[in-house]
Amino acid sequence: MEGAFRSPLLDFFRRGEVPLEVRRLAARGLLAPRAQEQLALLMLLVSDPDPDVAAASESTLQSIPTGSLAAFLARSDVPSEMRSFFAARGVVPAALPAPAENDAPLVDRAPEQPVQAAAAETRAADDESQSTVQRLGAMNVAQKIGVAMKGTREERAVLIRDPNKLVAVAVLSSPKMTEPEVESIAKMATLSDEILRIIANNRAWMKRYGIMLALTRNPKTPVGISMNLLGRLTERDLRFISSDRNVPEVLRITARQKIVLNK
Repeated sequence: MEGAFRSPLLDFFRRGEVPLEVRRLAARGLLAPRAQEQLALLMLLVSDPDPDVAAASESTLQSIPTGSLAAFLARSDVPSEMRSFFAARGVVPAALPAPAENDAPLVDRAPEQPVQAAAAETRAADDESQSTVQRLGAMNVAQKIGVAMKGTREERAVLIRDPNKLVAVAVLSSPKMTEPEVESIAKMATLSDEILRIIANNRAWMKRYGIMLALTRNPKTPVGISMNLLGRLTERDLRFISSDRNVPEVLRITARQKIVLNK
């Protein structure tokens, strides 16, 4: 599965850093908002060491309509590992692929999803004076992950700061995440370096100059990443970094050296 679909949340599952209660939700097809992510999680969790998680994953896989699954597997963006997994189960790509723009989960259990239900009940019980921060703070980790993946921009802005890294990673995995949001997150000096590293490893996001610059100027960004990004900055931004006391000294010195070499 290493060459299959990837997302920050999936990587956490692959590393075994996800608590049992969250794995149970994912095994029922409740967390992933995208078809590829949902299938990749189920493929992983069907071999989970917890028998209940493995059994739930198997049950969810068997509940996927064969026609919908075959049409999805025919899409050009589906990894070969995913096709091989389902071929071994007797499901091969259909003649006509499903539309690429339709990436909704193949198992839609939203009406019975405890994460969303709990969040809705919490919202209904809110006083008008209760803030988003207070509402989200009352949720458990599984509920926060559900909101991080499917909630609003305001909710993501709060949850990206959550002390539980899994919640912050779920925010970055949300299909609703926009590049301007990522740029704002890349500027946050209060985040862990792991979250900033995830942003830096996303090739699509790093094509946006503002995100690249924000990471370079963020003192929490790992120095190795910041140093590699210096060569892609304009001279104007290099000059700013060369005198910025908030960034590591080695970054300031290297920026000055690049300015001299560019003359």
